[in-house]
Amino acid sequence: MKAITQLDIWHRSRSGLLTIGLIELIVAYGFASIAIDRGTWWWYFLTLLFLIGAIQNMLHLIGTFIHGRH
Repeated sequence: MKAITQLDIWHRSRSGLLTIGLIELIVAYGFASIAIDRGTWWWYFLTLLFLIGAIQNMLHLIGTFIHGRH
């Protein structure tokens, strides 16, 4: 349980948001490649899911620069 709490605290930091956001973008790109190749809706859904997660992390990261940390 302690490790999950530490991961959550790190994920809310600027470096955590950037790292997780970039990882999600890379995974979304991989799923998009598979979706285009195979043409099944599941891969498109996973692409969209990870893309939305990456966008959220990047927006939170931008928010920390604009508004500072709270």
